[in-house]
Amino acid sequence: MLMDPAEERSHSKKQKDYVNMLSYTCDSEYDIPRRCACGGRIIDEVRVKQEYDTQPGKRFFTCANHEADGFHYRQPWVIGVHEQIESLTKRLEEAEQLLNLIPSLKNQIETLEAQASGLTRHVDRLTAEVYNLTVQVADLEKLCFESRVGREGQGHGSEGCR
Repeated sequence: MLMDPAEERSHSKKQKDYVNMLSYTCDSEYDIPRRCACGGRIIDEVRVKQEYDTQPGKRFFTCANHEADGFHYRQPWVIGVHEQIESLTKRLEEAEQLLNLIPSLKNQIETLEAQASGLTRHVDRLTAEVYNLTVQVADLEKLCFESRVGREGQGHGSEGCR
């Protein structure tokens, strides 16, 4: 069953919005959020002093469309920055591990290059031997043909090279 092109575009747009929402939700749960689950941009909010506020000036990563309905993201700034630092520290440790592998990999590359060079020389020698054998076979075939022609001319038949 075929869909109407306008309906298909509408359906595709809804699917894209849903996938984006999932991505925004995943992004907003770790590190410094980039987008709210609603797709709204995240702003750096500083709370102003209120009568009941015990922590005036506390910072948040907040959805630009934030309402107290539970559908928009609001994360304390400290938590987002702390998670971001942990994430970057982990990436730095992984990069350091890779950097520590470089000397070993360099030695392996040099060994493989030396082996490849030796194999190339061996292939060159074998190619030369094959060429020499080809020349020898051609010479033997020529001698065999000439001796056969010579015997046939003398009437001995073709009892020469077989």
